[in-house]
Amino acid sequence: MKIAQIAPLAESVPPKLYGGTERIVSYLTEELVRQGHEVTLFASGDSVTDAKLVACSDVALRLNPAVRDHLPHQVVMLEEVRRRAHEFDVLHFHVDLLHFPLIRDFAERTVTTLHGRLDLPDLRPFYQAFPDIPLVSISNDQRQPMPPVNWVGTVYHGLAVDTLPFTARPKGNYLAFLGRISPEKRPDRAIQIAAKAGMPLKIAAKIDNADKAYWDTVIEPLVKSRPNVEFIGEINEHQKAEFLGNAGALLFPIDWPEPFGLVMIEAMACGTPVIAFGCGSVPEVIDAGISGIIVDTVTEAAENVEWALRMDRLKVRKTFERRFSAKRMARDYLDIYRSLPGVRTFTSSTHRPNGSVRDLQVVA
Repeated sequence: MKIAQIAPLAESVPPKLYGGTERIVSYLTEELVRQGHEVTLFASGDSVTDAKLVACSDVALRLNPAVRDHLPHQVVMLEEVRRRAHEFDVLHFHVDLLHFPLIRDFAERTVTTLHGRLDLPDLRPFYQAFPDIPLVSISNDQRQPMPPVNWVGTVYHGLAVDTLPFTARPKGNYLAFLGRISPEKRPDRAIQIAAKAGMPLKIAAKIDNADKAYWDTVIEPLVKSRPNVEFIGEINEHQKAEFLGNAGALLFPIDWPEPFGLVMIEAMACGTPVIAFGCGSVPEVIDAGISGIIVDTVTEAAENVEWALRMDRLKVRKTFERRFSAKRMARDYLDIYRSLPGVRTFTSSTHRPNGSVRDLQVVA
């Protein structure tokens, strides 16, 4: 199949540091190429891929200090996708909702994976206006706040099985928190859990500008007041393998309807069990008692740390391999692609629609 993957421009594919959506786009794209499909990736120019790369910005927008507004760059990319839509059998969007008005004429051979939270009230009238666009959820729980829409499947995220190596015997005697410093991720709960369990806690997390006040007023004072807590900051993929692999357990004490929670399966890939609050996708991702423990309170989490430390790490890894590989993810998406009413089994020779936009660099 000739497949277009359209990624956000905020981060490269894969991202240099934090960036869950772009990481998933990378794993999916590379697996589809490996399986012999002709894939074109629309992404930032610093992306690294075996697919044909259409560079829609020089570098990831978040890393470019000259970029103040992402929107114009995203619109230019989507216009190029629209102009080239005739080249592809199926187009897979990972950019939320901006493209919906542009794809009306070929929506039946598109898929849009919704990577974010859907419980925000402003989203409901939007999706009510576009009930025909084919959508994919990343957990069944993610769908709950939505009006009737055209769900064509739920596809759980997957990682390349060799991305994060299995660690049978972790070298560190610590609990880990990985992700983003924000109120809904509840790093404050992680600090409380570690204190109650009498364990060191290492926090590797990104601090967005929107969450800087939360860090300054709530989390940083907690970190400074607790000798058992170490804040590492934002880490890259290589550091992530060591950070998660050497942890006794990952703490995932969320307080929001998490759409998926990529860090849970990243920990599982390392053989590290997860202690998570049962919000959002958590009960779908964690096999309770096998790959992790689902709790409701800080006290319950602390009381279960010892159980987590005794869990069979090989079983945790095997659960990851069975349920959350990139190969399984790609297979699920291919099933959806082939089921679309407008999907083509060959690429049409139709002419490019009229229109003009600045040329975007195609990197072979």
